Amino acid sequence: MSVKIRLQRHGKKGKPFYWVVAADARSKRDGKYLEKIGTYNPNTNPATIDLNLDSAVKWLHNGAQPTDTAKAILSYKGALLKHHLDGGIRKGALTQEQADAKLAAWLEAKAGKVDAKKDGLTKAQADAKAKAFKAEQDVNAKRLAAAAQAEADAIAAATPAVEEEVVAEVEAEEAPAAEENNETTEA
Repeated sequence: MSVKIRLQRHGKKGKPFYWVVAADARSKRDGKYLEKIGTYNPNTNPATIDLNLDSAVKWLHNGAQPTDTAKAILSYKGALLKHHLDGGIRKGALTQEQADAKLAAWLEAKAGKVDAKKDGLTKAQADAKAKAFKAEQDVNAKRLAAAAQAEADAIAAATPAVEEEVVAEVEAEEAPAAEENNETTEA
């Protein structure tokens, strides 16, 4: 019986969620499995992977062959590196302490990269939110300015009619006064 480390699909349509399992190669994709090794959620950014490292390495030692996607997941979490370092220990090239130190250093560097990506995504999201807020403020300011301009135009349009009436009344009052002044000078 050949054993494969592969993904078993769960979740709803459009929102996949996978179990990483060790299963007989002849069993169905979502069928019977020997052991659940971990989970993989590609819906988050970065993808959330929960993997039992020791169990995965045990299956690799026993000859399980990972599928391409499972191999990428095992590599991402360091299971393939641990399997490789264990091979070096068996051959006598490394001691257990050296292998553990190399694995710990690699895991720490990987965690730093993942944290940097999360921080970058958070910063990008905050920048996008600030940019959208600034654009909204600009649109609101333009709308308020346009409303104020329209109100001023309406007042200005109403004001000349009132001023014309006032000027006409003033001219009408001045005209009889001017006629009276002309009459007094002639007399």
